[in-house]
Amino acid sequence: MINFEALPIIDITKLFSADLADRQGVAEDLGRAAREVGFFYVRGHGISAARIAGLRAAAEALFAHDHEWKMRAHIGLGRGHKGYVPEGSEVYGTGKPDHKEAWDIGFEASDDHPFVRAGQPLIGGNKWPDQPGFREAVSAYYDDVFALGRRLFQGFALALGQDEHAFDALVTCPPSKLRLIHYPVDLSAQDAPGIGAHTDYECFTLLLADQPGLEVLNGAGQWIDAPPVTVEDEELFVINVGDMLEVMTAGQFVATTHRVRKVKNERYSFPLFFAADYATKIKPLPEFDPTGEKTAQYPDISIGDHMWSMALQTYAYLAERVAKGELALPENAVGTKAFGQFKTLAEAEAQ
Repeated sequence: MINFEALPIIDITKLFSADLADRQGVAEDLGRAAREVGFFYVRGHGISAARIAGLRAAAEALFAHDHEWKMRAHIGLGRGHKGYVPEGSEVYGTGKPDHKEAWDIGFEASDDHPFVRAGQPLIGGNKWPDQPGFREAVSAYYDDVFALGRRLFQGFALALGQDEHAFDALVTCPPSKLRLIHYPVDLSAQDAPGIGAHTDYECFTLLLADQPGLEVLNGAGQWIDAPPVTVEDEELFVINVGDMLEVMTAGQFVATTHRVRKVKNERYSFPLFFAADYATKIKPLPEFDPTGEKTAQYPDISIGDHMWSMALQTYAYLAERVAKGELALPENAVGTKAFGQFKTLAEAEAQ
């Protein structure tokens, strides 16, 4: 990882081209950014301003409801780990509760879906609030940003020397969560975390935010601002590598540590965490680990169990159930600081 001072911007317009050479050219840019930074902006993504505006309006109306109304759809009610997440419910790198509230939406799966019937955590239907137009606006945005995620996954496949459709079959009904996150106004938040330092658990993240606050850790250990960027009236998405792409590349792509800080103004953030299907075992591709030595350094765990284990360790209501013995971490689960710069630091300290 280089000592970057700003995130690169990649025009992915040609990722939608019918010409493979065009798509390969974009893929090379994606691969370079993933190796050197782990974070980058994309333009030419094709998601309309109207779709984004609809999402924002739905989120603003949602979080304007009173606490009691929102708590009727608390994330801990029912199955599937979806719904309202009140402020203080999550603890990341600081060990302190995060200063935000959220509403979590997942890939829609009916009760008779095989993954639901198999009891996979994180898979199932969503909690849709009784708010006119909310489901329509949020579902439409989810469909668009998820389709963009599929296209980027194909680009990453090309960047890794694979057929561009090599990963398509891994994504049929994944635990890919869209979070609508609201940071309230807090003028005292100069040194208070919004979300503590962490890596993302999935393959990669597609983020849209309306205010500064996101900071990314570079190779020199410096926190670099990653504010919202608009180019020619197009809001750019921030893309970042997650734990599972780090595993697939045996560490060539790094899950870059990041946090949210300095949240003085009201802020809305919309990350889509793009994942493969729950039972998918993610391990280094053979060309990145021909001897199998690096594979042994990563936990033998499915992407879903990794995500579920992270949830069990960061959401207060789940951590309480683990402490009571009602739930248990999946086999081979690791701590929340096992990837990215956390992993690099741990390896250095062990030497």
